[in-house]
Amino acid sequence: MRILVLGGTGKIGTAVAWDLLRRDGVESVGLVGRDRKKLEETRAFLGDGPIQLHALGIDDPQLQAVMEGYDVGVSALPDRRTSYRGMETAIKAGLDFVDMLEEYHRRPDLYETEGLVTPPGVALPDYGEWLHEQALRQEVTVLDGMGFAPGLSNITVGHALLGMDPGASAVARVGGVPEKRAAERRPLKYMVTWAFDHVLREYMIPLQIIRDGKVVEVDALTGRERFRFREFGVDEELECAITPGMPSFVYTRPELHYFAEKTIRWPGHYDGIDTLKSCGLLDLDPVEVGDCRVVPREVLLKLIEPRLQPGPDEGDVCVMWNTVEGTRDGKSHRVDYYMWDQADRETGLSSMARVTGFATSVGAWLVGKGEIAQHGIVPPEDGVAGELYGTFMSALEERNIRVREVVAAGKG
Repeated sequence: MRILVLGGTGKIGTAVAWDLLRRDGVESVGLVGRDRKKLEETRAFLGDGPIQLHALGIDDPQLQAVMEGYDVGVSALPDRRTSYRGMETAIKAGLDFVDMLEEYHRRPDLYETEGLVTPPGVALPDYGEWLHEQALRQEVTVLDGMGFAPGLSNITVGHALLGMDPGASAVARVGGVPEKRAAERRPLKYMVTWAFDHVLREYMIPLQIIRDGKVVEVDALTGRERFRFREFGVDEELECAITPGMPSFVYTRPELHYFAEKTIRWPGHYDGIDTLKSCGLLDLDPVEVGDCRVVPREVLLKLIEPRLQPGPDEGDVCVMWNTVEGTRDGKSHRVDYYMWDQADRETGLSSMARVTGFATSVGAWLVGKGEIAQHGIVPPEDGVAGELYGTFMSALEERNIRVREVVAAGKG
């Protein structure tokens, strides 16, 4: 199979390509990026292998023709405008596609559109269903929201729900943090492993959860909790808050009594975000400063992003603790999933790049093999289910990404 990676020069896209080049059945990997120099640097990092470089932007009219020469496309693009544009072009090209953005493209949210542009005559609330119908017509599979969260988190929670009686509750706690020693040196106890402007967007927009069996809208960063993570020889206190990381679940699992996804951070991070919010530094409405009009969030990003970059020998950690509780055959049933993954010093890949990129590449590999054959926009919890769950988890274990499942079955 031939697989094309959009955003192939970024950290996550590079990890996708690294893993694909080591998967059986992958004949070649194409990298799409605007900067020819960065493409060459990425190829040098990846080493020998059947790699094709395409110096194109997402709006380049040649992109569709390039896509037609591949079997599967992967989007590692960082924002909504480029993600939707890449997906739409792939569908037109008849290219099966895997996208990792924290968005359920079939139900676009209406907040902070990041420059998203809809086709003529298609309103934003209808855009996702329009894309889904186009994919069905073209017999294209779009594995949507595939990575860490959404992605691996969806798949594990979806697997735990199999066979459970209606009315179960699920909380997915997932996130990427700096190693503890690096966190102490950084503002907000944070280090950039993904597009930080998009991270701030996820902190600001309203989102939907399921509460008392009903879909309700809540503000991001509510529902906070602190907990101790005690698995894999680790004993650390962490905190988490509700974010829009698994938006498909309110549509695909409406029978749940409760569902929310929460992003994990080191304690104190969200207190810092609260301060930035209260000062207006995360606002998008321009303000006058002297003779200039500036956007507060853009100024903040300009100042803080350089201070959040990883330094030499500083790594990151991806953490997951997902809990599903309910009954099975009238008896209490609980399943917990734990993961603590660290950056790989040998390959130079961050943990976020490994967990997000490898989960995505395995999804693309399964699509390319014909194992995921549903057409239209397919969320991970529906695409990677049943017998494929074991295949998917085994493929991650091959890369030393280990998820521990703990089942507690009780009495009726």
